[in-house]
Amino acid sequence: MDNILVAAHALLANTLVLMAIALGLWGTASYIRAKAVSGSFRAAYLLMFGVVVIQSLFGLALLIAGHRPHLILHIVYGIFAAVFLPGLYFYSARGNRSREAAFLAASCWIVLIAYLRGITTGAG
Repeated sequence: MDNILVAAHALLANTLVLMAIALGLWGTASYIRAKAVSGSFRAAYLLMFGVVVIQSLFGLALLIAGHRPHLILHIVYGIFAAVFLPGLYFYSARGNRSREAAFLAASCWIVLIAYLRGITTGAG
């Protein structure tokens, strides 16, 4: 069972990296073209947050099962993504549409760094 959890946690980590890149490019393109992000973008952004939640649950299960990340920062990066994504989503909705595109695109690039750092600090 542990091997399945480890594999699922690793697979979701790679999925999040790809999602952050795709959404970062999409949001950046919207900002450059001075367009509002679409409903599809928002749905995909929230889907990425949902994957972060599932990823966190797998990580918690691994922690309970006795697995420890190489560095404690691994957990900090996960908590950061879980708080930052919805926080910026709701914050950016209060401004104009161009600002929303800029903030959401930037948040994707920022969490991409957190995801990559999480991957490098996770394996022991």
